[in-house]
Amino acid sequence: MLRRFATASALAALLCAPALAQTPEEIAQAALKAAPVWDGHNDVPIQLRSRFGNELGEFDFTDTRATKTETRNGMHTDLARLRAGHVGAQWWSVYVPASLDEPEAVQMTLEQIDVAKRLIARYPDDMTLALSADDVEAARAQGRIAGLIGMEGGHSIGSSLAVLRQMYDLGARYMTLTHSRNTPWADSATDDPEHGGLTDFGKDLVREMNRIGMVVDLSHVAEKTMMDALDVSRAPVIFSHSSARAINGHARNVPDAVLRRLRENGGIIMVTAVPGFISEDARVWNAQRDAEEARLKALWQGQPEAVAAGMSAWDEANPYPPANIADMADHIDHVRKIAGIDAIGIGGDYDGIPFAPEGLEDVSTYPALFTELARRGYSQEDLEKISFRNMMRVMRGVEATSAAMVDVPPYQYPAGGGE
Repeated sequence: MLRRFATASALAALLCAPALAQTPEEIAQAALKAAPVWDGHNDVPIQLRSRFGNELGEFDFTDTRATKTETRNGMHTDLARLRAGHVGAQWWSVYVPASLDEPEAVQMTLEQIDVAKRLIARYPDDMTLALSADDVEAARAQGRIAGLIGMEGGHSIGSSLAVLRQMYDLGARYMTLTHSRNTPWADSATDDPEHGGLTDFGKDLVREMNRIGMVVDLSHVAEKTMMDALDVSRAPVIFSHSSARAINGHARNVPDAVLRRLRENGGIIMVTAVPGFISEDARVWNAQRDAEEARLKALWQGQPEAVAAGMSAWDEANPYPPANIADMADHIDHVRKIAGIDAIGIGGDYDGIPFAPEGLEDVSTYPALFTELARRGYSQEDLEKISFRNMMRVMRGVEATSAAMVDVPPYQYPAGGGE
């Protein structure tokens, strides 16, 4: 009898004991299974242009590692690695250079929208074009990757609200207000200030984006442009691929004063994997290398061989300080501290950078990042917000704002009114 009592007591204790704690790996896997990554920025379309002239005949998106040549690395993105990385929705950037004249930029943007659509349509078992939050949910239910289109830079619309509306009709669902240079109506983070933020046209452009349901992306813009857009926008905004300036002082990163405003706006910063934006050591190294190159060019004018030899010697003496997973996680920690867990997303910028941080070499590595966050104490609920749910909330907020503005007529300017 005593033995049976002891056995029963042991069984009861076992049944009442708390479940074994999940490992960080298990927490990350559970989060990504429930809410796959909705990535804010990927530059595959410009790779298609530069490597293949936008001809897809011989391009194999099932495995792009074979695109490596003597002068170019293989790509960061393909279907197999998107699946391995638990990417469920992807903003494809239809980037064109900011150095183009506006009419040429408009044409090239149209061509990049076309190639992005052709790529998505070529793999119907794996991808589908998404034009709305409902489309993203439907793709997820079908086990397909939702492909969304984002324009990277306001030069893509040629300072025309009419072109903006037509780009929306063609499928573009976000626009980054500037790229590396100012537009005629907005200041860029990496150009000399010209407008003091947004001009009146730029503010009306943000209002028109709200009206038609296009997401306002504030990556690449100057701090004053960020503030002006937040003053004007009735809808949540995003930073599709930026990090925290308090951790890394790059002008492309977001200062705390702006992060604090994301709470009120309901927007998100999609923290990026760009090494020079997440590692301060890498940022300083880049600046020092640029300075050395400028010095050598001034010293050896008309002698490119001497400049190249000098740079080789400098590179050998000054090895690059690599960024890593912990650096990216540090930025996420800071955003959570300043703006809160609801303001965080992920925007890798893969295939828009020559190389990625250690441990985050391509799109397949997102589980490693989420494991690092779980190791730092992020819950499964937190991780699901970061991976997918915060961007979904923003998308639905943008759509709700557009629906509420149904009686607002289109904003109008004379042709060239943005000049």
